[in-house]
Amino acid sequence: MAGVVLVPWYATVGRGDLLADAVAEIAAPVVFKYGATKSSVLRNRDDMYRISQYAWFDDKDDWYRYWEGPEMIEFRARYMGKYQVPVVYSWNDDYGTHEAPGFPAADEAPDVSDVEAAA
Repeated sequence: MAGVVLVPWYATVGRGDLLADAVAEIAAPVVFKYGATKSSVLRNRDDMYRISQYAWFDDKDDWYRYWEGPEMIEFRARYMGKYQVPVVYSWNDDYGTHEAPGFPAADEAPDVSDVEAAA
């Protein structure tokens, strides 16, 4: 069954911006190399040290290949001390992901060039 992995990163004091940027720019995009179908990084507004990384996979083995792959081993080593350990990820079975009907997905933004030209 397809699943969603949650990686709950928690930055050390004063490192929230650095860790959030690193996860979003380095760790999250690499998942596609290992078969992920979707990736998301969220930062909590009430607790700016809490960064949640989500990755959707069709196969749990692909998740393990990503997490234990050379890019993530290097990432965890490079940013050691910037996040609290242990990082305890969790695999969740995906029983359904929904989007509001009639709204384009975030990566399918409507073409507004005609509107901008008229203004």
